[in-house]
Amino acid sequence: MVRLGPIELADGVTRGHARTLLFAAFTTIGLLVFVGVATPYVLNVHLGVPLDEQGRVSGHLVMWTEITQLATFTLFGVVADRIGRRQVFALGYVVMALGYALYPYAGSTGELTVYRILYALGVSAATCMLATVVSDYPREQSRGRMVTLVGICNGLGIVALTVVFGRLPKWLTEAGYDAVTAGRWTLLIVAAAALVSGLIVARGLKPGLEVRREERPSIGHLLRAGFTAMRNPRITLAYSAAFVARGDLVILGTFTNLWGQAAVFAAGGTGADAMAQGKTLFVVAQIAALPWAGIAFFLIDRFNRVAGLALCMGLAAIGYLSIRIVSDPLAGATLPLFALLGIGQISAFLGATALIGQEAPVAERASVVAMFSFFGAVGILVTSLAGGYLYDHAGPEAPFVMIGFLNLIVLAAALLVRRYAPGRPRRITLPRPEREGL
Repeated sequence: MVRLGPIELADGVTRGHARTLLFAAFTTIGLLVFVGVATPYVLNVHLGVPLDEQGRVSGHLVMWTEITQLATFTLFGVVADRIGRRQVFALGYVVMALGYALYPYAGSTGELTVYRILYALGVSAATCMLATVVSDYPREQSRGRMVTLVGICNGLGIVALTVVFGRLPKWLTEAGYDAVTAGRWTLLIVAAAALVSGLIVARGLKPGLEVRREERPSIGHLLRAGFTAMRNPRITLAYSAAFVARGDLVILGTFTNLWGQAAVFAAGGTGADAMAQGKTLFVVAQIAALPWAGIAFFLIDRFNRVAGLALCMGLAAIGYLSIRIVSDPLAGATLPLFALLGIGQISAFLGATALIGQEAPVAERASVVAMFSFFGAVGILVTSLAGGYLYDHAGPEAPFVMIGFLNLIVLAAALLVRRYAPGRPRRITLPRPEREGL
């Protein structure tokens, strides 16, 4: 049996494959989230969109991102079940890189939307494959540990890429470049990072599940698999959790960065200042999420996963609803609330991902996980449109409060499933980790 530290790997998965997965977890979500940091800069510096319209424009950009993903998640899942994970994963990085490279050259919000759709195609392929490979690689008794470690890598990647890339415009303007050129160079560098990541994934990941060709289900069967799996109430619950949890991170990235950068502009800061300082709220949330992910390991891997999901959604509801009392987002006294927000976000993500990983049938796993991602995209679509409207008309804290109530609804559903269809217990004995390092 092969291990990566305390994680028991599935048959045929090597430590090299698993390390590549962790690298992909570090880069995929960081590259996904950075567009939320870059967009306010492009709206302000490149396109000059008024501040009181940026909530609506940002919401529509997220809307088109999710429409694109809704149209392609299931397709990528089916293709991955037929030809393998790493090909689709690497393609996602390449297309994402092209979207980032074109983004700062948009001459209007309409053109920006076209480039955002291109970026979304890459994100759709990459995130669908990330969720699928996370389900493929561990043995069942190590699934929670793998999900937690991947979640930690997600958070580290978000913080590292947001901090480093977010400071590039300021460094470039201090080196003598104008604000527009600094923005273009920043996003070209991000695109190059995505290309390099795609090459690493293409070489380092294991091909998809080894199912003999004559045993592979038909494409029609795979397309139906995601829906027929809803006969399992725990999969239905996981889809419901995805509606909220997969949207949490994108909405968190969109509206904390928009709110933070708007506050810097309101205080008289420049575009480079806004991009460098405005991400503070988001970075604080992600830094708080990292140590909490280790604690969440015990909630996910040792106990019933439906009960664990209920607790995770409750934490997320508390985190998002607490933003209701924030008035000045950059005041030091409000930062603990954004830290709580990060704890809630990572909890919802880990709980939902572990549950779908446990319940998805092996032969149709990519298709079921793709449907899980599909429901997440629907959630982002609905909450981004509503959130953009609420941001402009009800205040910047309103999108967070809205999502907080959605988390409460999923919490109630989890309690019902825990009572009537709890599934297998998760009380297991933790193995003593061997000495192999990560």
